[in-house]
Formats: sequence, structure tokens, C-alpha cells
Amino acid sequence: MRAAQITSLDGPAAVSVADIDEPRGADGAVVVDVHAAGVTFPDVLQTRGLYQYKPELPFVPGTEVAGVVRSAPDDAPVRPGDRVAAFPGIGGFAETVVVSPDAVFAIPDTLSFVAAAALPMNYLTVQFALTRRGGLREGETVLVHGAGGGVGTAAVQLASALGARVIAVTSSPEKGEVARRVGAHEVIAPDGFRDAARDLTDGAGVDLVVDPVGGDRFTDSLRCLAPEGRLLVVGFTAGEIPTVKVNRLLLNNISVVGVGWGAFWGTRPGYLQQQWAELRPLVDDGVLDPPVGATYTLDDVAAALTELDTRAAKGKVVLTLR
Repeated sequence: MRAAQITSLDGPAAVSVADIDEPRGADGAVVVDVHAAGVTFPDVLQTRGLYQYKPELPFVPGTEVAGVVRSAPDDAPVRPGDRVAAFPGIGGFAETVVVSPDAVFAIPDTLSFVAAAALPMNYLTVQFALTRRGGLREGETVLVHGAGGGVGTAAVQLASALGARVIAVTSSPEKGEVARRVGAHEVIAPDGFRDAARDLTDGAGVDLVVDPVGGDRFTDSLRCLAPEGRLLVVGFTAGEIPTVKVNRLLLNNISVVGVGWGAFWGTRPGYLQQQWAELRPLVDDGVLDPPVGATYTLDDVAAALTELDTRAAKGKVVLTLR
């Protein structure tokens, strides 16, 4: 089969396509013929050896896919021929992938493979972030950093679907339009976002901040929280891991909450299926519909990764394989 491989840790430009053996379908695993694969920031980090999971070289990156089930064990939630999204965690940039039955999700016929490939990583992460870690309640106000990217648009769309007022922080008007299309009520720029958020809430502050960016925005994110507000730490695409002076947490009874989705479900095998059961009605109704900003063929995998690396992505980036 054809697959993208990381053979050296020299960044996205060094990722190449090769013919390799198909993965073996281990007992109890689901084999999926991949039609599309989502491109995520962890994939970019892996091209430089900067992600916490460091497979031995060479390896096939790719955390999320959509395609058709080739084979499945009798006790799996899907059958051969089913259209599915899946979270293999690695190996997704290939024509065939092997996945645990717990991480395979049947999709409606109305959902394209390209859109479905954009669901597993980002939407399951933000569902965990908003509901379990953030305790989001209907009517609360949510500020989302990086709201024009994959994680950000998923957070905007799901928070809006759950009845929140959403303020999107985006670095360009074009990304702002993407955020508006998926449900943002207001869009503001990174520069001066704290004062803008305060003005939009009549000085009250926001109840929840979703932060996949980190860096120098962190302190102002704390400052724009309402009393008992929560800052959700999702990632650090800015590169810098911020620190917090805990006295700031005391002043307004605010919280900094870690969002380690992978660490959580890794010891709770049934949790992914529980999440999908909660999200599936919103997918069926078209409420959750990932905004795909760009698609690339497998041969253009380096360009796809570079689009994320340079923060040029507007919505989700997806590879097509069939």
C-alpha cells in the first residue's frame, strides 16, 4: 500500500510517500480502507520529534481517518462495508489502517469521508474539554483562541450547539469568517482580546476560555475570566508553555484546568464510544459539520503539514487517499 512516512526528524518538508506492507490485522482489530485522513498539529510535532509519543523511525503518522471497514471482529460496533470515522492514533496517512474496535465510529451516509476524517481528534477532544473538564452550562460565555483552526472551529461549533455564547479569537479576517460560519457570535483579534472580551460582556468577563495556543496570551486569558471562570489548557501551538502565578486564581476563584483527552480515555476503553453516542445526534442533524479549509492528495502530504506548521490553515486540513 502507499503511505506517508517520517524517516527523519527534519520537519514537514522531509515527509515522503512510499510503498510499504499493509499493517497486519491483529485478532480483535478492525481493518479500515482509508478514503481520507485528518491532519493535526501532533502530526506536525512528530515530524520534528517534539511530540510526547516518539515512535521508532521510520513510521507512518496520522491520528484520524475515515473510510470503509474491510474486516471486523464479531463483537465490534461496526461491520464490513460500514462507512466509518476512526482514531488509530498513528498510521492514518496510509491506504489501510488497523484500529481498535473502541475507536471506530459509524457515520451517516450524508457525511462525506473528508468531513468525517475531521471529526475524531478535534471534536472528541473538545467534547471532553467543554463538558467533562469545563462543566459548560447553557447560557455561559466561551472565548475560544485559535478559533479559525481545526481545534478552534470544533470548539466554537460544539460550544454554540450546547447553548453557549461564543467569542472567537482569530488572527485574520478570513479566519474570523470561518469561525462565524461555524457558530461564533462575535469575533475579535488577538491584540487587545482581554479588553474586547470585557467590553462584549459589559465588564463581567467570560465563563470559559478554550486555549489550544498558550504562549503570551495565557495571563490575559486569566484576566478576562468572570468569577468562578475556567481556563481550559488544550495545547501550546504557540510553542511556549506558559506558567501561572497561583495568587491570580485566588482573587476571583478562577480555575486552570488541564485537558488531557488521550491520557483520560487511554485507561477507559469504553469512553470513546460513550462520547460518540453523545455527539452522533448532532452529526446526524448536521449541527456538527467540520469546516474543511483545504484538501491535499497523499502525494502532497508535506504541503498539508506545512499549512498547519505555518498557521495558515483556515478550518481543517484533510488528506484524500481514494
